[in-house]
Amino acid sequence: MNEDSRYEAVCSRDARFDGQFFFAVTTTGIYCRPSCPAVTPKRRNVRFFATAAAAQGAGFRACRRCRPDAVPGSAEWNARADVVGRAMRLIGDGVVDREGVAGLAVRLGYSARQVQRQLNAELGAGPVALARAQRAHTARVLLQTTHMQAADIAFAAGFASVRQFNDTIREIYASTPTALRLARPGATARYGSVAREDAWSGGDGATGAVRPGRAPLAAGAGKAVFAAPAGPVPGAPRGIPLRLAYRGAYAGREIFDYLQRWHIPGVEEVTGEPGARLYRRTLRLPGGGGIAEVRESAVDQGWLECRLHLCELRDLTTASQRMRRLFDLDADPYAVAERLGGCPRLGPLVTARPGLRAPGSADPHELAVRAVIGQGATPRRARRVGEALVAAYGEALPTASGGLTHFFPRVAALADAPLDDLDPPPEGRGALRALATVLADGGLSLDPGADRVEAERSLRALPGVDPRTAGYIRMRALGDPDVLLADADTDHGADAGAAPEAERDAWRPWRSYATHYLWVARQPSHV
Repeated sequence: MNEDSRYEAVCSRDARFDGQFFFAVTTTGIYCRPSCPAVTPKRRNVRFFATAAAAQGAGFRACRRCRPDAVPGSAEWNARADVVGRAMRLIGDGVVDREGVAGLAVRLGYSARQVQRQLNAELGAGPVALARAQRAHTARVLLQTTHMQAADIAFAAGFASVRQFNDTIREIYASTPTALRLARPGATARYGSVAREDAWSGGDGATGAVRPGRAPLAAGAGKAVFAAPAGPVPGAPRGIPLRLAYRGAYAGREIFDYLQRWHIPGVEEVTGEPGARLYRRTLRLPGGGGIAEVRESAVDQGWLECRLHLCELRDLTTASQRMRRLFDLDADPYAVAERLGGCPRLGPLVTARPGLRAPGSADPHELAVRAVIGQGATPRRARRVGEALVAAYGEALPTASGGLTHFFPRVAALADAPLDDLDPPPEGRGALRALATVLADGGLSLDPGADRVEAERSLRALPGVDPRTAGYIRMRALGDPDVLLADADTDHGADAGAAPEAERDAWRPWRSYATHYLWVARQPSHV
């Protein structure tokens, strides 16, 4: 898009472009999302930025009406396989906060100077500025959803000091932390990532949620990594309520159907009736463990209600990003519909189910293991094998939370496990052991910034891992939107191989969505 077309989007308040770019008004010193309801500024007073961090770096503060820091992420970063796209996915996962710019550069295979230069050249902001914008958003969420002390929030959001926290909040929001807390959006507010408490009828007590706190147990062999700490963080709620925003239509029923069909008891559970289901799962996070809950909505309201129960509040950004990937919330359904809707074969499917998503993964290692043990299996058998694997090698929660009892097994534990008591045939156990070994020793990376082509090549080289499984892992664990699974099995795959090559090429770069549309056509209920 050029600047004239961007301004047209601003004039029309086109929500399709929220997160794709930001605009700032030089006369007021604020920056907004394209759909901001405020009076449209004159063209000569408008500047455009690729990221919120770039607008903040230019001295603009976030609009209090449209809350541009809470927009869905750009689908461009999921589609791109270059260093900028990979870096953006890693920054979103919190790598800069945990490992610094040097750690980000090592994961990308570039020098820190090269990464800084490329991000600045294309986005107008370096990795530190991008991570800082993310920390500020996390801090705002904690200020507006908890009664925690500001000092606790500062460190939970990833700031190095309270002064840095205060200075950042003043610079980005033109407000003090106290004033920002008082400006919490109401229950009917359209914008913002703060959820309504009344959206969770039944309360936390109905789900057996665990209070978040400071001190997770060390993540060692045979030790649980999620436990009720000795004392909760003062003012912390029983879980942090969030709104996970998305753009365009969202086929929530289909994605909840898909997750319900393939869920593994103990690690995941889906309760309730279609239209009002609650998906819950355990999460293994850098600072400890957690439980995530996402509620299905029968109304397309622009976000999913989510609640995160964390042992370490520093994991808030990472946990929310992983749930966004699982539910494919940064997708661009407008671009997908434009590309696939013109195909005679897919067009009717796109029209019938607008906003169909391609589920990602909350844990790439877990997804890869599940894909291997599920090769050629029906959903029922895959669940049975997965449940046995979790019971034998998973880490038990100190206290069960509803149907959640375990964390999924670590790949290091599976690499050395006999696996004799599992259902897969000997060749399946061999494939599982080979995968777990290469993941445990670092020979294969499935993190958000991994090279997707190289990862699929490495997966195909493993004994017992077929091409379809390697492609499935690339599609879900690595979030690649352009994977076409050519599988004629009507129970498990889309009959994409029957489509002419020219037609399949025309589906790029959204062939993962084509695969899911074909799956839904074969499995209308998705359950």
